[in-house]
Amino acid sequence: MRDITVRQATRADLDQVMAVYAAAREFMRRSGNPGQWGDGFPPRELIEGRIGRGELYVVTREGAIHAAFALVPGRDASYAHIEGGTWESDAPYVTLHQVASDGQVHGVFHLAVGLALERCRHLRVDTHRDNRPMQAAAQREGFTYRGIVYVRDHSPRLAYELVAPER
Repeated sequence: MRDITVRQATRADLDQVMAVYAAAREFMRRSGNPGQWGDGFPPRELIEGRIGRGELYVVTREGAIHAAFALVPGRDASYAHIEGGTWESDAPYVTLHQVASDGQVHGVFHLAVGLALERCRHLRVDTHRDNRPMQAAAQREGFTYRGIVYVRDHSPRLAYELVAPER
């Protein structure tokens, strides 16, 4: 992935990041997943908060932002209850959220997982049942399906977990 960099997002990136999310929503609609993010997720306020807390990262090529994702440390309230399965570990973890690309850079989830694993060997992610590309990406990266969790709006999500071996 030549000329590609991953860096922490800044407030100056906000408009470009929101354009990436708009492109990702359009891709989701075209690929049979119109309901996961609808017309306005993630809202600008959420992304501003993620930037302010140092949780949002951008993927750039030649200075242009083509993807974004959040790495959120700490317990996620949506993961407190899981149906149809169990978590492999109760150890501290990092959750990957709002992974998106404008389609110009590939391997974004791989980059996000690599950065997350530098911080913590225990990762979690969830996705909509219609988001087949994210399900495939999670499985390619070694995540295991764990069950169903419910996000803030009480809609179900497929939950995945990766516990990397000790180094």
